[in-house]
Amino acid sequence: MQCMPGDEVWLVGERRSSGEPEYYVSNLPGDATLKTLPATIKARWVCEQAHQQLKQELGPDHLEGRSWVGFTDML
Repeated sequence: MQCMPGDEVWLVGERRSSGEPEYYVSNLPGDATLKTLPATIKARWVCEQAHQQLKQELGPDHLEGRSWVGFTDML
């Protein structure tokens, strides 16, 4: 789901242990609980980190558009 101009969104602020503030924008529904917001934000961060690590270690960004035969030749 994407937000359009004028749509209501959550602005979530976090103060890290280092004292630096972090801000997130979320388009969760207005009836979302205060426990749901940070859980969703942290879950997304874990997914993004896993995707970044996958790209760095396996290099799927270099395999885009190749056929299955081309992929298996690299293994």
